[in-house]
Amino acid sequence: MDKGQIQELISAAMVQLEKAYAPYSHFKVGAALLTKEGRIYTGCNIENAAYTPTNCGERTAFFKAVSEGERHFRAICIVGGMDGVPTDYTAPCGVCRQVMMEFCSPEEFEIILARGAEDYQVYKLKDLLPRGFGPGNLEKKDQ
Repeated sequence: MDKGQIQELISAAMVQLEKAYAPYSHFKVGAALLTKEGRIYTGCNIENAAYTPTNCGERTAFFKAVSEGERHFRAICIVGGMDGVPTDYTAPCGVCRQVMMEFCSPEEFEIILARGAEDYQVYKLKDLLPRGFGPGNLEKKDQ
């Protein structure tokens, strides 16, 4: 992925910080998901007073894309911080990593953790979820 595409994803994720609904933790997250065809789906975290119905920004982006028929993804950018100020890299939680594993190749899918336009790190899904359980684990294998 070229730097221009990374910058576009970071910018889209940053916009989502303003839309996050985080009245309890005050930790806002924005995400921008890139399909293999080049479309971008965005998401933010949406908290709930009961806590368990809370949805992460990454899953919001994935669920929006999947609900529109998308199934093939190239990368996601994640930004986050207290009151929407990214002061550190915000990695996806375990549940979000598992959702990524459902739809993405661990060897190819890129996860961009950003604090700003020029301050980011890029990982492969396999690096953040080693030995992940995915659809391939449920395929019947000849013995």
